Amino acid sequence: MAAQGHDVAACKQVDGGITRVFQLLGKRWSGPIVAVLVDQPAHFADLRRAIPGLSERMLSDRLAELGAAGLVVREVNEGPPLRVSYRLTESGAALEPALKALGQWAQTHLPDAEPCMGATETCVESARK
Repeated sequence: MAAQGHDVAACKQVDGGITRVFQLLGKRWSGPIVAVLVDQPAHFADLRRAIPGLSERMLSDRLAELGAAGLVVREVNEGPPLRVSYRLTESGAALEPALKALGQWAQTHLPDAEPCMGATETCVESARK
């Protein structure tokens, strides 16, 4: 039974796919990590440098989540030295057109903001140059 004053027909249920996508990619840093890996595989330290403000712990956590979701693969290069790299799976790589479309949409429709998430003064200054 509907609650009094609540029009059930007026409720719009959010698409389940959209909900699942944003539960994963809507977490801070997940989108930028995938965006960096779209271009090429990267080592852990390279990902840290590519995304200012991202801590090692958060990067490790997000990579684990993206791996569990089947978007990222962790590869160990025996070396020496031992090096770990990350690359997108086929499913992860399939996000490229959607990420590019979202980036273009943001350029057109979102007001200018600081160019880097968790930006430091250095990041902001370098983006202005």
